[in-house]
Amino acid sequence: MEQYLPILTMLVLAILFSGLSFFASGLLAPRKPSMAKEAPYECGIVPTNEPAERFPVRFYVVAMLFIIFDIEIIFLYPWAVSFGALGTYGLVAMVVFAAIVFISLLYEIAMGGLEWGPVRRARPAAQAGRTTSSTIRRVPRSSTRQEAA
Repeated sequence: MEQYLPILTMLVLAILFSGLSFFASGLLAPRKPSMAKEAPYECGIVPTNEPAERFPVRFYVVAMLFIIFDIEIIFLYPWAVSFGALGTYGLVAMVVFAAIVFISLLYEIAMGGLEWGPVRRARPAAQAGRTTSSTIRRVPRSSTRQEAA
């Protein structure tokens, strides 16, 4: 139990610091609300319209992908530090891990999870009877163009 004492001490200090900070800011902060103070700050630009109620689901998908790749990078650092001790097994394990994450990224790209534009619908295949001569309308030259030439 003695080995966990530093962690417990840091946890107690973190709780005390955060609690005292909230208490002190509530006690000492001036209370003069105004419309300007309560308005959202957008880089000095006064907002003209209300923000959208909900973020699109694609935003959350991209956010989760970002977190997944952050976790992958977090796993790479300890592996790189202890690479010599892990040997071939550690190399194979990390290659398999990186391959799984990379394949999932390729799948996400193929399914269109990273596309932010409007949804593109597949066009139907060209009909057999359509050719360039049947679909392009031929416009006769006007007599004024022939005279100018």
